[in-house]
Parts: sequence; C-alpha cells; structure tokens
Amino acid sequence: MGKGQQENVATSLAGAVSEEISASLAPVDAELERRYPGDPGTRQPVHTVYVPADAFTADTIRSWGDRALAALDEHAPDAASFAAVLGLADDLAGPVYDRVRAKLEREPVEDLRVDFEDGYGPRPDAEEDEAAARAARLIAQAYADGTAAPYMGIRMKCMEASVRRRGIRTLDVFLTGLMDAGGLPEGLVLTLPKVTYAEQVTAMVRLLEEFEKARGLAPGRIGFEIQIETSQSILATDGTATVARMIQAAEGRATGLHYGTFDYSACLGVSAAHQASDHPAADHAKAIMQVAAAGTGVRVCDGSTNVLPVGPTEKVHDAWRLHYGLTRRALARAYYQGWDMHPGHIPTRYAAVFAFYREGFAQAAARLARYANRTDGDVMDEPATAKALSGYLLRGLDCGALDIAEVARLAGLTRADLEGFAAPRRGDLTASAQ
Repeated sequence: MGKGQQENVATSLAGAVSEEISASLAPVDAELERRYPGDPGTRQPVHTVYVPADAFTADTIRSWGDRALAALDEHAPDAASFAAVLGLADDLAGPVYDRVRAKLEREPVEDLRVDFEDGYGPRPDAEEDEAAARAARLIAQAYADGTAAPYMGIRMKCMEASVRRRGIRTLDVFLTGLMDAGGLPEGLVLTLPKVTYAEQVTAMVRLLEEFEKARGLAPGRIGFEIQIETSQSILATDGTATVARMIQAAEGRATGLHYGTFDYSACLGVSAAHQASDHPAADHAKAIMQVAAAGTGVRVCDGSTNVLPVGPTEKVHDAWRLHYGLTRRALARAYYQGWDMHPGHIPTRYAAVFAFYREGFAQAAARLARYANRTDGDVMDEPATAKALSGYLLRGLDCGALDIAEVARLAGLTRADLEGFAAPRRGDLTASAQ
C-alpha cells in the first residue's frame, strides 16, 4: 500500500450486536461501580493509637509526642545513633531523624481511638456512660481548638450478646455528645471489634441508620472499621471468605479492616511467644483481607507488637529494631497502616515510614515523569503502574516523609497531577499502554 493511502476496514458483525452485548452487561457495569468504587482518595493514617477510655485526657496526644521525644533524647539523641540502631543508610540518617523529630513536635499521632473494649474492660454502667460523654466532649474540644489528630474516634464493645447493649449505649452516648457539641467531625472514625458474622456488620449499619435519622444526618454519613480478630471472620463454615461478605454487608459504610494480632493468633491456638504480625497465620489472614478489600475503597490495617520499648537502652533498642522491621515488612506488603501501643513505638513507626518513602521517591518520581511525558525509559509503565506510583508519592506527602517541592522538582508534577494519576477511570486501567 502506498504512502498516504487509507487502510480498507471491513467488519462482519451487525451494529446491533455491540448494542445488545452492552445492554446485557449494563447490570454488571452498575454492579462493578457499586461494589468496586476504588480508593476514596482521602488521606490514610500511617498508624492507629489506642488509648483506654479512662486514661484519655485533653493532653493525651501532646503527651505521647513528648514521651516519644524524651525516648529519643535518652536512647538515640542524634541522627547517627538512631541510624545505627535501625540500620539506616548514611544518606537517610539525617533526613529521617530530623523529620521524625519534627513530626513528633507537630503531629505525633495521626489516628487515635479511645478504647472501650479490651483496653477498658467491664465497668459499671454509670462509669462507662461518663467516660463516653467525656470522650465526646474532649474530642469535640480538640477539633475546635486545633489540637486533634487528623482522625479520632472510639472502639466500642462488640456485637456479641454479652456486651451488645453496653456497646450500643456507649456509641449512642458518644455520638450524641459530639452532635450536642456542634456536630460530627470530618475525622471521626468508629471501630467495631470481634466481628465474626456478616449479620453483626448489618446490625451496625442499622444502628447507624437509626442514629442518622434521629439526628437529621445525611444517610451514610457515619462509617466504621471492621476489626478482624477471629478465624470465623476470615473463613466461614462453608469455606467462603467471611470478610468479603462483611464488606458488602456494610453497604458502603466500611472504611477499614483492622487486623487484631493477638486475638486472632490466640483464636488459632498460636502460643503467646509466637503471636506476632509476621506469623504465617497473620500473613494468611491479611492476604485474604487484602484481596477481599481490593477495589472496594476499604483499607487494610496491620496489627501491632506488644514488645514495648521500655527499660534500659539495650532493651529499648531491641524493641525499636523489632518494631521498625515489622513496620517496614508491612509497608512492602502494602499494609500502609498499623497499630501502635506505646509512645515509644511512634519514633520507629515514623522512621520506618519516612525511610520507606524517601528511599524510593526519586525513582518513583522519575518513572511517573517519563509516563506523564511519554518519554522512553528502562521500564514500560501502564496506567495501573502510574496509579501505584502516584499513590506512593501522595502517601509520602501526606505523612510528612516528602515535600511537594522536592517531588515537583523531580517529577515536574503538581499534587493535582498526582491525584489525577492516582484516580484514573476504570477503563484507563483495563487498557494497556501501547
């Protein structure tokens, strides 16, 4: 064929065939959009801190930051000593240490849950009522005066028969207190623990629906996390994945799946000495959680370590190395959030997170820049990879590991550009880059 000549294009199917197929798949298209809306595009905290309800005060967040800084001052007073403990590369030592200290001074806690469950235990009704009302008052006050964590809320008692009424009442007292203090904060998060059946999730949905009606809130305003702490929440008696049913039972209200390291391990008979977030049983549970949640907008959160960084420096360093290693392991497996149980854990939480993003951001920015500019490189990236690269950079920006100026310098992209790549249309992800 000569240059400039058009190719002769022929087809064999009648035009109605495509229309009929599209019509037949319309319900599937709608189902995909409903069940798999994709990531919400909001900030995900790097950790959740649990504080027993009776220990929660107006200065809890600042106290955690101060205690974490004091731990650094005592056990790793400079970048070199901190890097030596954690095995940080020389080029990361200063930037990570400086950013950790700045984070502890500016925003020591990203997500705080006032605990009315295991960390609080059974109490007289009047005492728990008072604690729930106080938690609402203090959280409302914190948001009003700018001292709140980006995310705050409560973990209520579960939907099991023995504590159900108490859990429902605590939630009611807490939410009512927030409404009476001015309304629900944008960063409100609720956690429903020890969920074993999807019907318990349905009950939580109905409970929140009734509260929204009673207080004139928009339907669906209140979401919640599902805590995975039992074998039944992973595998049902018929062999299906219970956690997938739970996500659907939440009717769009589920915001996260939180792995409960110790309850889940004990449920499977793992001995106390081996209950850890890197146990094979934990990996199995979280892998199922991850697959069930993929594309639904529900985020997966790793568990915690109960080895506390307390005592002499040698013991603190051992605990720090353990926590740092577990956090880095989780990040590599795409579990971008975990639990922290002690102020001494948050220096290594942020060190692990900051090192993870600072180690790879230059390469990620360069790859995304090549993709955006359609230039050649040693890797051929597709829309799904661009989504992952931009998501990586956005998470680094959100937590303080990266600055937009340095990302823009390497990638030539604004935050709006990154957000655009992080939330492509569904068709963009299914079409390969050719």
